[in-house]
Amino acid sequence: MPGPAADEGKVPFRTAKEEIRVGFGVEGSEGGGGGREKPGARGRRQDIVWRNVFLMSLLHWGAVYSLALIPKAQPLTLLWAYFCFLLTALGVTAGAHRLWSHRSYKAKLPLRIFLAAANSMAFQNDIFEWSRDHRVHHKYSETDADPHNARRGFFFSHIGWLFVRKHRDVIEKGRKLDVTDLLADPVVRFQRKYYKITVVLMCFMVPTLVPWCIWGESLWNSYFLASILRYTVSLNVTWLVNSVAHMYGNRPYDKNISPRQNPLVTLGAIGEGFHNYHHTFPFDYSASEFGLNFNPTTWFIDFMCWLGLATDRKRATKPMIEARKARTGEGSA
Repeated sequence: MPGPAADEGKVPFRTAKEEIRVGFGVEGSEGGGGGREKPGARGRRQDIVWRNVFLMSLLHWGAVYSLALIPKAQPLTLLWAYFCFLLTALGVTAGAHRLWSHRSYKAKLPLRIFLAAANSMAFQNDIFEWSRDHRVHHKYSETDADPHNARRGFFFSHIGWLFVRKHRDVIEKGRKLDVTDLLADPVVRFQRKYYKITVVLMCFMVPTLVPWCIWGESLWNSYFLASILRYTVSLNVTWLVNSVAHMYGNRPYDKNISPRQNPLVTLGAIGEGFHNYHHTFPFDYSASEFGLNFNPTTWFIDFMCWLGLATDRKRATKPMIEARKARTGEGSA
Protein backbone atom coordinates (compact mmCIF):
# COMPACT_ATOMS: atom_id res chain seq x y z
CA MET A 1 0.00 0.00 0.00
CA PRO A 2 1.59 3.32 -1.03
CA GLY A 3 2.95 5.56 1.67
CA PRO A 4 3.70 9.28 1.80
CA ALA A 5 6.31 9.08 -0.95
CA ALA A 6 4.18 7.08 -3.35
CA ASP A 7 4.22 9.73 -6.06
CA GLU A 8 7.85 10.72 -5.77
CA GLY A 9 10.49 9.46 -8.18
CA LYS A 10 8.12 7.47 -10.36
CA VAL A 11 9.11 6.70 -13.93
CA PRO A 12 7.08 5.13 -16.73
CA PHE A 13 7.00 1.34 -16.98
CA ARG A 14 9.95 0.07 -19.01
CA THR A 15 10.81 -3.05 -20.97
CA ALA A 16 13.77 -5.18 -19.90
CA LYS A 17 15.94 -3.83 -22.75
CA GLU A 18 15.16 -0.23 -21.85
CA GLU A 19 15.95 -0.93 -18.21
CA ILE A 20 19.32 -2.47 -19.02
CA ARG A 21 20.25 0.58 -21.11
CA VAL A 22 19.37 2.88 -18.23
CA GLY A 23 21.25 0.82 -15.66
CA PHE A 24 19.02 -1.04 -13.25
CA GLY A 25 19.23 -0.89 -9.52
CA VAL A 26 18.97 -3.29 -6.57
CA GLU A 27 20.73 -6.18 -4.97
CA GLY A 28 18.24 -7.01 -2.31
CA SER A 29 16.10 -9.36 -0.31
CA GLU A 30 12.73 -11.11 -0.70
CA GLY A 31 14.30 -13.66 -2.92
CA GLY A 32 18.02 -13.04 -3.03
CA GLY A 33 21.10 -11.43 -1.56
CA GLY A 34 21.59 -7.98 -0.13
CA GLY A 35 23.93 -5.21 -1.21
CA ARG A 36 24.44 -1.50 -0.94
CA GLU A 37 24.88 1.21 -3.48
CA LYS A 38 28.41 2.53 -3.61
CA PRO A 39 29.01 5.98 -2.10
CA GLY A 40 28.90 8.74 -4.65
CA ALA A 41 26.48 6.95 -6.99
CA ARG A 42 24.04 9.34 -8.59
CA GLY A 43 20.67 9.06 -10.28
CA ARG A 44 19.32 5.66 -11.22
CA ARG A 45 22.49 3.99 -12.44
CA GLN A 46 23.92 1.38 -10.08
CA ASP A 47 26.66 -1.20 -10.24
CA ILE A 48 25.88 -4.69 -11.48
CA VAL A 49 26.82 -7.36 -8.96
CA TRP A 50 28.40 -9.94 -11.23
CA ARG A 51 28.58 -12.51 -8.46
CA ASN A 52 24.79 -12.53 -8.26
CA VAL A 53 24.45 -12.68 -12.05
CA PHE A 54 26.79 -15.68 -12.18
CA LEU A 55 25.21 -17.56 -9.27
CA MET A 56 21.63 -16.98 -10.44
CA SER A 57 22.57 -18.06 -13.98
CA LEU A 58 24.26 -21.18 -12.61
CA LEU A 59 21.24 -21.97 -10.43
CA HIS A 60 18.81 -21.67 -13.33
CA TRP A 61 21.00 -23.80 -15.62
CA GLY A 62 21.04 -26.39 -12.86
CA ALA A 63 17.24 -26.25 -12.70
CA VAL A 64 16.97 -26.77 -16.46
CA TYR A 65 19.26 -29.80 -16.19
CA SER A 66 17.11 -31.09 -13.30
CA LEU A 67 14.12 -31.39 -15.62
CA ALA A 68 15.91 -34.17 -17.50
CA LEU A 69 16.20 -36.14 -14.25
CA ILE A 70 12.46 -36.21 -13.52
CA PRO A 71 11.71 -39.39 -15.56
CA LYS A 72 14.61 -41.17 -13.81
CA ALA A 73 13.55 -40.29 -10.27
CA GLN A 74 11.35 -42.33 -7.97
CA PRO A 75 7.77 -41.03 -7.52
CA LEU A 76 8.40 -40.56 -3.81
CA THR A 77 11.27 -38.20 -4.61
CA LEU A 78 9.03 -36.03 -6.78
CA LEU A 79 6.38 -35.97 -4.04
CA TRP A 80 9.07 -35.05 -1.51
CA ALA A 81 10.31 -32.21 -3.74
CA TYR A 82 6.77 -30.84 -3.96
CA PHE A 83 6.32 -31.19 -0.19
CA CYS A 84 9.55 -29.22 0.32
CA PHE A 85 8.21 -26.60 -2.09
CA LEU A 86 5.08 -26.21 0.05
CA LEU A 87 7.17 -25.89 3.23
CA THR A 88 9.37 -23.34 1.47
CA ALA A 89 6.33 -21.35 0.36
CA LEU A 90 4.78 -21.35 3.84
CA GLY A 91 8.04 -20.07 5.31
CA VAL A 92 7.61 -17.01 3.12
CA THR A 93 3.84 -16.54 2.90
CA ALA A 94 2.66 -17.52 6.40
CA GLY A 95 5.99 -16.63 8.01
CA ALA A 96 8.06 -13.72 6.71
CA HIS A 97 5.10 -12.13 4.94
CA ARG A 98 1.84 -12.40 6.85
CA LEU A 99 3.26 -12.96 10.34
CA TRP A 100 6.50 -10.98 10.62
CA SER A 101 6.10 -8.29 7.94
CA HIS A 102 2.45 -7.42 8.56
CA ARG A 103 1.70 -8.80 12.02
CA SER A 104 -1.66 -9.93 10.66
CA TYR A 105 -1.91 -12.70 13.27
CA LYS A 106 -0.01 -13.94 16.30
CA ALA A 107 1.91 -17.20 16.47
CA LYS A 108 3.07 -19.12 19.52
CA LEU A 109 6.69 -20.22 19.91
CA PRO A 110 6.41 -23.71 18.33
CA LEU A 111 4.77 -22.26 15.22
CA ARG A 112 7.32 -19.44 14.98
CA ILE A 113 10.16 -21.97 15.19
CA PHE A 114 8.56 -24.08 12.45
CA LEU A 115 8.03 -21.04 10.19
CA ALA A 116 11.60 -19.84 10.78
CA ALA A 117 12.94 -23.26 9.75
CA ALA A 118 10.73 -23.24 6.66
CA ASN A 119 11.92 -19.71 5.91
CA SER A 120 15.54 -20.90 5.99
CA MET A 121 14.53 -23.59 3.51
CA ALA A 122 13.29 -20.76 1.25
CA PHE A 123 16.74 -19.04 1.32
CA GLN A 124 15.36 -15.59 0.46
CA ASN A 125 17.27 -13.70 3.14
CA ASP A 126 16.64 -13.95 6.85
CA ILE A 127 13.29 -13.01 8.37
CA PHE A 128 14.53 -9.65 9.66
CA GLU A 129 15.86 -8.40 6.33
CA TRP A 130 12.99 -9.84 4.29
CA SER A 131 10.38 -8.24 6.55
CA ARG A 132 12.16 -4.88 6.78
CA ASP A 133 12.49 -4.60 3.00
CA HIS A 134 8.90 -5.73 2.52
CA ARG A 135 7.67 -2.98 4.80
CA VAL A 136 9.68 -0.51 2.72
CA HIS A 137 8.08 -2.00 -0.41
CA HIS A 138 4.59 -1.32 0.96
CA LYS A 139 5.26 2.15 2.32
CA TYR A 140 7.10 3.39 -0.78
CA SER A 141 5.61 1.15 -3.45
CA GLU A 142 6.73 1.86 -7.04
CA THR A 143 9.34 4.48 -6.08
CA ASP A 144 13.11 4.23 -5.91
CA ALA A 145 12.71 3.23 -2.26
CA ASP A 146 10.84 0.11 -3.40
CA PRO A 147 13.41 -2.73 -3.62
CA HIS A 148 11.72 -4.20 -6.72
CA ASN A 149 9.99 -1.16 -8.19
CA ALA A 150 7.71 -2.49 -10.94
CA ARG A 151 7.81 0.84 -12.78
CA ARG A 152 11.33 -0.09 -13.82
CA GLY A 153 10.07 -2.94 -15.95
CA PHE A 154 9.19 -6.61 -15.73
CA PHE A 155 12.79 -7.83 -15.81
CA PHE A 156 13.88 -5.54 -13.00
CA SER A 157 10.92 -6.31 -10.71
CA HIS A 158 11.22 -10.05 -11.31
CA ILE A 159 14.96 -10.74 -11.01
CA GLY A 160 16.97 -7.73 -12.21
CA TRP A 161 16.80 -6.03 -8.82
CA LEU A 162 18.96 -8.85 -7.47
CA PHE A 163 21.65 -8.23 -10.08
CA VAL A 164 22.53 -4.76 -8.83
CA ARG A 165 23.15 -3.00 -5.54
CA LYS A 166 20.25 -1.60 -3.56
CA HIS A 167 19.21 1.90 -4.46
CA ARG A 168 20.28 4.30 -1.72
CA ASP A 169 16.61 5.21 -1.10
CA VAL A 170 15.85 1.59 -0.14
CA ILE A 171 18.62 1.70 2.45
CA GLU A 172 17.78 5.17 3.79
CA LYS A 173 14.03 4.53 4.09
CA GLY A 174 14.67 1.11 5.62
CA ARG A 175 16.77 2.66 8.37
CA LYS A 176 13.87 4.93 9.33
CA LEU A 177 11.32 2.16 9.80
CA ASP A 178 10.43 0.87 13.23
CA VAL A 179 11.57 -2.76 13.31
CA THR A 180 11.83 -3.14 17.08
CA ASP A 181 9.10 -5.78 17.00
CA LEU A 182 11.29 -7.97 14.78
CA LEU A 183 14.35 -7.55 16.97
CA ALA A 184 12.27 -8.34 20.06
CA ASP A 185 11.45 -11.82 18.76
CA PRO A 186 14.13 -14.35 19.90
CA VAL A 187 13.26 -16.63 16.98
CA VAL A 188 14.03 -13.85 14.48
CA ARG A 189 17.28 -13.03 16.27
CA PHE A 190 18.37 -16.68 16.39
CA GLN A 191 17.64 -17.26 12.72
CA ARG A 192 19.51 -14.10 11.74
CA LYS A 193 22.54 -15.06 13.84
CA TYR A 194 22.76 -18.60 12.47
CA TYR A 195 21.24 -17.96 9.06
CA LYS A 196 24.00 -19.49 6.91
CA ILE A 197 24.02 -22.67 8.97
CA THR A 198 20.24 -23.03 8.88
CA VAL A 199 20.17 -22.42 5.12
CA VAL A 200 22.76 -25.13 4.42
CA LEU A 201 20.80 -27.50 6.65
CA MET A 202 17.22 -26.69 5.59
CA CYS A 203 17.59 -25.59 1.97
CA PHE A 204 20.10 -28.18 0.82
CA MET A 205 20.98 -30.97 3.28
CA VAL A 206 17.54 -32.03 4.53
CA PRO A 207 15.85 -32.02 1.08
CA THR A 208 18.78 -33.98 -0.40
CA LEU A 209 19.42 -36.52 2.36
CA VAL A 210 15.85 -37.62 3.12
CA PRO A 211 15.21 -39.37 -0.27
CA TRP A 212 18.74 -40.82 -0.29
CA CYS A 213 18.60 -42.19 3.26
CA ILE A 214 14.98 -43.31 3.53
CA TRP A 215 13.96 -44.78 0.15
CA GLY A 216 17.28 -45.15 -1.64
CA GLU A 217 17.04 -42.40 -4.25
CA SER A 218 20.37 -41.52 -5.81
CA LEU A 219 22.15 -38.62 -4.17
CA TRP A 220 22.43 -36.93 -7.57
CA ASN A 221 18.68 -37.03 -8.24
CA SER A 222 17.88 -36.00 -4.68
CA TYR A 223 20.14 -32.97 -4.83
CA PHE A 224 19.02 -31.65 -8.20
CA LEU A 225 15.30 -32.29 -7.80
CA ALA A 226 14.56 -31.64 -4.11
CA SER A 227 17.13 -28.88 -3.67
CA ILE A 228 18.08 -27.14 -6.93
CA LEU A 229 14.84 -27.45 -8.93
CA ARG A 230 12.61 -26.91 -5.90
CA TYR A 231 14.61 -23.87 -4.80
CA THR A 232 14.62 -22.30 -8.28
CA VAL A 233 10.88 -22.77 -8.74
CA SER A 234 10.12 -21.34 -5.30
CA LEU A 235 12.24 -18.26 -6.03
CA ASN A 236 10.48 -17.56 -9.30
CA VAL A 237 7.06 -18.06 -7.75
CA THR A 238 7.91 -15.42 -5.14
CA TRP A 239 9.26 -13.09 -7.82
CA LEU A 240 6.01 -13.42 -9.80
CA VAL A 241 4.29 -11.56 -6.97
CA ASN A 242 6.76 -8.70 -7.44
CA SER A 243 6.48 -8.61 -11.23
CA VAL A 244 3.35 -10.19 -12.73
CA ALA A 245 1.05 -9.30 -9.80
CA HIS A 246 2.15 -5.66 -10.12
CA MET A 247 1.49 -5.46 -13.86
CA TYR A 248 -1.23 -7.85 -15.05
CA GLY A 249 -4.75 -8.22 -13.71
CA ASN A 250 -7.63 -6.13 -12.46
CA ARG A 251 -7.80 -3.63 -9.61
CA PRO A 252 -11.23 -3.90 -7.95
CA TYR A 253 -10.13 -2.30 -4.66
CA ASP A 254 -7.81 0.54 -5.64
CA LYS A 255 -7.29 1.56 -9.26
CA ASN A 256 -4.69 4.17 -8.23
CA ILE A 257 -1.99 1.62 -7.30
CA SER A 258 -0.21 -0.85 -9.54
CA PRO A 259 -0.72 -4.18 -7.67
CA ARG A 260 -3.31 -6.40 -9.37
CA GLN A 261 -5.48 -9.45 -8.75
CA ASN A 262 -3.80 -12.28 -10.66
CA PRO A 263 -5.28 -15.81 -10.41
CA LEU A 264 -2.23 -17.52 -11.94
CA VAL A 265 0.05 -16.01 -9.31
CA THR A 266 -2.47 -17.08 -6.67
CA LEU A 267 -2.18 -20.67 -7.85
CA GLY A 268 1.61 -20.69 -7.80
CA ALA A 269 2.17 -18.62 -4.68
CA ILE A 270 -0.40 -20.50 -2.55
CA GLY A 271 -2.73 -17.53 -2.11
CA GLU A 272 -0.53 -14.46 -2.63
CA GLY A 273 -1.96 -13.33 -5.97
CA PHE A 274 -4.84 -11.24 -4.60
CA HIS A 275 -2.37 -8.40 -4.66
CA ASN A 276 -4.58 -5.38 -5.21
CA TYR A 277 -6.54 -6.44 -2.14
CA HIS A 278 -3.38 -7.05 -0.16
CA HIS A 279 -1.89 -3.63 -0.86
CA THR A 280 -5.23 -2.02 -0.03
CA PHE A 281 -5.71 -4.00 3.22
CA PRO A 282 -2.18 -5.17 4.17
CA PHE A 283 -3.24 -5.99 7.75
CA ASP A 284 -5.65 -8.75 6.63
CA TYR A 285 -4.20 -12.17 7.55
CA SER A 286 -5.93 -13.81 4.57
CA ALA A 287 -4.51 -11.34 2.01
CA SER A 288 -7.80 -11.79 0.18
CA GLU A 289 -11.47 -10.88 0.42
CA PHE A 290 -12.41 -14.47 -0.34
CA GLY A 291 -11.04 -16.19 2.74
CA LEU A 292 -10.52 -19.91 2.04
CA ASN A 293 -11.17 -19.65 -1.73
CA PHE A 294 -7.93 -21.23 -3.00
CA ASN A 295 -5.74 -19.68 -0.39
CA PRO A 296 -3.62 -22.50 1.07
CA THR A 297 -1.71 -20.07 3.29
CA THR A 298 -4.99 -19.03 4.88
CA TRP A 299 -5.94 -22.70 5.26
CA PHE A 300 -2.68 -23.28 7.09
CA ILE A 301 -3.10 -20.29 9.44
CA ASP A 302 -6.68 -21.28 10.21
CA PHE A 303 -5.55 -24.83 10.96
CA MET A 304 -2.86 -23.50 13.28
CA CYS A 305 -5.55 -21.46 15.06
CA TRP A 306 -7.63 -24.62 15.43
CA LEU A 307 -4.60 -26.31 17.01
CA GLY A 308 -4.15 -23.36 19.35
CA LEU A 309 -0.79 -22.31 17.86
CA ALA A 310 -2.04 -19.07 16.26
CA THR A 311 -4.39 -16.35 17.50
CA ASP A 312 -5.67 -12.83 16.82
CA ARG A 313 -6.24 -13.05 13.08
CA LYS A 314 -6.90 -9.57 11.70
CA ARG A 315 -9.54 -9.13 9.00
CA ALA A 316 -10.98 -6.30 6.93
CA THR A 317 -14.74 -6.11 7.47
CA LYS A 318 -17.23 -6.51 4.63
CA PRO A 319 -18.55 -2.90 4.95
CA MET A 320 -14.95 -1.62 4.91
CA ILE A 321 -14.19 -3.60 1.74
CA GLU A 322 -17.35 -2.55 -0.07
CA ALA A 323 -16.84 1.11 0.85
CA ARG A 324 -13.29 1.04 -0.49
CA LYS A 325 -14.34 -0.67 -3.74
CA ALA A 326 -17.01 1.98 -4.28
CA ARG A 327 -14.56 4.79 -3.57
CA THR A 328 -11.38 3.76 -5.38
CA GLY A 329 -11.99 0.48 -7.21
CA GLU A 330 -12.20 0.08 -10.97
CA GLY A 331 -15.59 1.35 -12.03
CA SER A 332 -15.73 3.98 -9.28
CA ALA A 333 -16.03 7.63 -10.18
